[in-house]
Amino acid sequence: MALDAILRKATTVAKLIYSAITSLDGFIEDGEGKFAFLAPDEEVSSFVNELERPVGTYLYGRRMYETMVYWETASSLPDQSPSEQDFTQLWLAANKVVYSRTLERVSSAKTRLEREFDPRAIQAMKDAEELDISVGGSNLASQAFAAGLVDECQLYLAPIIVGGGTQGLPSGVRLSLELVDERRFRSGFVYLHHRVLPSTQRTNDERSSVGRASV
Repeated sequence: MALDAILRKATTVAKLIYSAITSLDGFIEDGEGKFAFLAPDEEVSSFVNELERPVGTYLYGRRMYETMVYWETASSLPDQSPSEQDFTQLWLAANKVVYSRTLERVSSAKTRLEREFDPRAIQAMKDAEELDISVGGSNLASQAFAAGLVDECQLYLAPIIVGGGTQGLPSGVRLSLELVDERRFRSGFVYLHHRVLPSTQRTNDERSSVGRASV
């Protein structure tokens, strides 16, 4: 490893990023479990892909994994848009960790199955990885938020109100945030990028008290 790479690794820690597309009232799916109304257009999708490039590992709960594993074989489908082709390659290149007590096996490459969500193991992953880590799915993300592990939030607000469903952000967690970036899109989507202020993150001892959980 080159000296500049060694020095960079010695001073940087991978970020844990929560990224989600939500309705304006904060839901990632409606009361019937549907989310097609949140589908981004090509402009938003291309923007999302650029933010996904620094991600080396995806953390999923079972339901999110079963949705995202579509990308394992998406390249074989006809009529993929340029942004879909791009994201397919990004997803295939990344490592995936699936947290579930009920899933029997994974069906994608570069993927491992974990039965327990261990905050200390995630922190160790952050300390060891060079590329950022993304957590997806409201259940798993809520555990990461509660453990004080999330460093940044990347939210894409769709121009729709659904009135109920699955919340994109956890209840019972209070954090102070700093707005880092924002962007409006022609479709009416709005991107908001916030950094979690360090003073509101939990200590390692507090993380251990969260306990272990899986989905």
